[in-house]
Amino acid sequence: MYDYDVKSAGTEKGARIKISQGHIGWADIIFVMEKKHLQRLKDNFSIMLSDKKVINLDIPDDYGFMDEDLIDILKARVSDYLDILE
Repeated sequence: MYDYDVKSAGTEKGARIKISQGHIGWADIIFVMEKKHLQRLKDNFSIMLSDKKVINLDIPDDYGFMDEDLIDILKARVSDYLDILE
């Protein structure tokens, strides 16, 4: 069983919790859903990302908050990387 501390933040201006320098500094690994999210991170935090592992999960950002289908997809995609990172 995995034991990770996780946080979630958005890259959109209207995100409920918007990604900040604090999030970037705290994270060892950053997962994004789409290329546009990765680009926004690079645009705003390029220097801070230089020593971070950032993984694009390639999941369309078309789901609502806590959508069960999205949760299943996230679990499957993220778990692929967790085994590699152990």
